[in-house]
Amino acid sequence: MANGNAPLTIRLGLPLAAAVALVHAALLAPIPGAAATATEPAQPVTVAFIGDQGIGPGARAVLEMIKAEHADLVVDQGDLGYGHDPGAWDAMVTDVLGADFPYFAAVGNHDVAAWRGRNGYQAKLRARLARTPEARCSGDLGVMSSCTYKGLFFVLSGIGTLPPDSPDDPLRVAYLRHELARTKAVWRICSWHKNQARMQTGGKGDAVGWRAYETCRKAGAIIATAHEHAYARTYLMDDFATQKVASTSDTLVIEPGRSFAFVSGLGGESVRHQRRGGPWWAAVYTADQGADFGALFCTFNRDGDPRRAECRFQDIRGRVPDRFSVISRVGTVVGAARPAAESAP
Repeated sequence: MANGNAPLTIRLGLPLAAAVALVHAALLAPIPGAAATATEPAQPVTVAFIGDQGIGPGARAVLEMIKAEHADLVVDQGDLGYGHDPGAWDAMVTDVLGADFPYFAAVGNHDVAAWRGRNGYQAKLRARLARTPEARCSGDLGVMSSCTYKGLFFVLSGIGTLPPDSPDDPLRVAYLRHELARTKAVWRICSWHKNQARMQTGGKGDAVGWRAYETCRKAGAIIATAHEHAYARTYLMDDFATQKVASTSDTLVIEPGRSFAFVSGLGGESVRHQRRGGPWWAAVYTADQGADFGALFCTFNRDGDPRRAECRFQDIRGRVPDRFSVISRVGTVVGAARPAAESAP
C-alpha cells in the first residue's frame, strides 16, 4: 500500500498530474465540426435540462414542450434511448426539434452499451454538434468533455457511469478541476448522470463520489444530474458532502464555494416515488407529489443582465412546482453590462 506521501496513481500507472497532462493533448483539441469562435457579449439563452428520456410518448411530449417554450438548447443528463437504437432516438429528436437543434448530453448507464461506434449515441451527438456553429467542445464528448455555447460553459462527464465507473475516479475529477479552473465563464455547469445517495430522492446509492460534487461547488458551478426519475433541487450549499446549507432563499447567489445541485430525471421514461428527503432540499417533485414528465428551464443572462438567471421546472401539463432565481458572482463579464441586483442575502 502506498504511504500518505506517495503520488496518487491511476490505471495508467502514472502519477495523476502526469496522466492528466498525457490526455490533455487530445482532450483539449476541438471536436471535429465544433466551431472555434471568439467570446461575444452574453445574450439571453434558455436551456432545457432533462434526463432519463426514452423514446416513448412521454419523451416526445417533453420535447414538444421544449419546442413550445422556445428553448435554445437541451442539456441532457443521460439515459437517452433505454435499449432502443441510437438512430431511433436521434430520429425522434430531429422530428420534434429539428436536425440542427443544439443538443448536448452526458452518457447515462443505459447508454453505455450503444455509446461508442459509428452509429452510437456519441456519433449522433457529434453529428449534431457539427451542425451547431455557435458551440465549441473539446474532449471525449459526453464522457470527459467541455463545451461553450453562447457564453455558457458546461462539462459533460461520465463520472460514476462509463467505466472506469468507480466513485471519484481520479482522472475524471482532475479533468473537472482543470476545466473549471481555466474557464472565465460567468455561468458554469457540471453535468453528469448518476448521483450520491443523499443527492437524490429515490433508492439510488453512492455512485459519483463527493470529490466531484465538491470540485464543482468550489468553482461556483451548478451541478446537473438525473438517474432518479424525479425532480429535486437543493438549497444553496456550503458543503455537499455534509449537506450544509448556505441559504434557503429562492434567490441563489453562486460564488466560489457556494452552489446548488438538481436532479432532472423526468424526461419521459417513468416517474418514481419519493424514498428519501432531507432539510437540504428546496424542492421535490415525485410520484408522491403527483409529478408528470417535464424539464427544468433556465434562462441565463435574463433581461440583459449577464449575472442573472431565472429558472423553473415545468411539466407537460403546464404545472410549475419549482421556480427560483440565480445570481452568479463568478467569472468575467464580456462587454459592458449592468451588474446583477445585490439584494439577495
